[in-house]
Amino acid sequence: MLDQGAPPHHDATAAPSSPGLAARLVRRKPVERLVAEGGQGEGGSLRRSLGLWQLTMISIGATLGTGIFVVLGEAVPKAGPAVTLSFVIAGLTALFSALSYAELAGTIPVAGSSYSYAYATLGELVAWICGWCLLLEYGVSVAAVAVGWGEYLNELLDGTIGVTLPAALSAPPGDGGIFNLPALIVVLLAMTFLLGGARESARANTIMVVVKIAALVLFCAIGVMGFRSGNYEHFMPLGMAGVSAAGATLFFSYIGFDAASTAGEEAKNAQRDLPRAIMLSLIIVTVLYVLVAAVAVGAKPWRNFTDSEASLAQIMTDVTGQSFWGTLLAFCAVVAIASVVLTVLYGQTRVLFAMSRDGLVPKVFSRVHPKTGAPRANTVIVSLFCGVLAAAIPLGQLADATSIGTLFAFALVNVAVVVLRRTRPDMRRTFRVPLSPVLPALGFGFCVWMMGSLSTVTWVVFGVWMAAGLVFYFVYGQRRSRLATPDTSGARTHQK
Repeated sequence: MLDQGAPPHHDATAAPSSPGLAARLVRRKPVERLVAEGGQGEGGSLRRSLGLWQLTMISIGATLGTGIFVVLGEAVPKAGPAVTLSFVIAGLTALFSALSYAELAGTIPVAGSSYSYAYATLGELVAWICGWCLLLEYGVSVAAVAVGWGEYLNELLDGTIGVTLPAALSAPPGDGGIFNLPALIVVLLAMTFLLGGARESARANTIMVVVKIAALVLFCAIGVMGFRSGNYEHFMPLGMAGVSAAGATLFFSYIGFDAASTAGEEAKNAQRDLPRAIMLSLIIVTVLYVLVAAVAVGAKPWRNFTDSEASLAQIMTDVTGQSFWGTLLAFCAVVAIASVVLTVLYGQTRVLFAMSRDGLVPKVFSRVHPKTGAPRANTVIVSLFCGVLAAAIPLGQLADATSIGTLFAFALVNVAVVVLRRTRPDMRRTFRVPLSPVLPALGFGFCVWMMGSLSTVTWVVFGVWMAAGLVFYFVYGQRRSRLATPDTSGARTHQK
């Protein structure tokens, strides 16, 4: 049976013909061609320099950041001491999608993450929609996290030298400022590391991840000194409904574990290490979340968690009676959030790299610098866009669109793993989702349920973004897709 992505055969006597619109929308890119093109860009190739340790640190770096430092103040009032159970439920929800990511990352070890998985299984239009959602997820979240970095930087400056940046330079128009300079600075710092190549940026990220893990371990060691068992007497004061509500909030603290899958073309042994990195990072993050939540609630009565302002720092100050520890935690938060900016920005550039190589976005995004092995133009364009977005635009409800884009991509990955099992059962898989298709179906269902719980405004923003993406695809992408032209690389094979 002919490959669905193959163009019709032409010869010297036959008039050129092309598949109809419907056929172009569902054409798939064969897995073998995806893998064969791995690392290849315009003018150079990405370098395979990342091992299991670096890949795991990339996923932890993208996940473990703003969430744990502020989320307790939002989640504890909903669940009470049972917030620890909420973290476990949210982690299990993330686990369903992580299992599907792990199988596909080991089977299709390429840079595009869920975009490439959808291209191989669900067709070009669905792949484009998935890639467009990833651009929303990564781009907006970089900007949102960068804004948070500026707030923590002000806290650190106040605690160390007693000064803060003026509002005019630390907030965007509409939020009392003119230009959010710290937000732009942290994005440009991340860009500088990324321009040096994957190995150099991974090294910097690893250092930052070690710092923030050490900070959370230190919090647990200090916080346990103030532990009071009486704080757990009424474990579930708001019932299971409160636990579920807190779990839905906490799920977004797990977003980012899929970042390793965007490094598929720079991993030394992608098929072996990508599934391990995804699962290992999720386990480490979940254990840290549960431990921090358990210690925090034990050290501070749950009714006193009235807001999201520096809950962990306040607990450390209360337990020790010294402000030094709160300032130290603010420093670690600055490091933690910078790590998130770095790794998420990395993922954004690699998704665009894959889409550009397929012809769906301009070629400039797949140009690789021969010396560093990094897509330099891609990195600069994305960094400047995200930096200006963070510095000049109040994100507000727009930041919530990050969640809906992520959940949509997660849902498609759960579908893709089932489709590939049925269409290509003979493929070598270094990891297999247990109890398939039951667990992928649960992953898909949880994603849809959480999407349904988001606000109407978020859905409107998502609809506008998707409409803009479809216009771009039909005007540019589907006409310039490389699947519309004969493949001369020899990588194309027949596919069921």
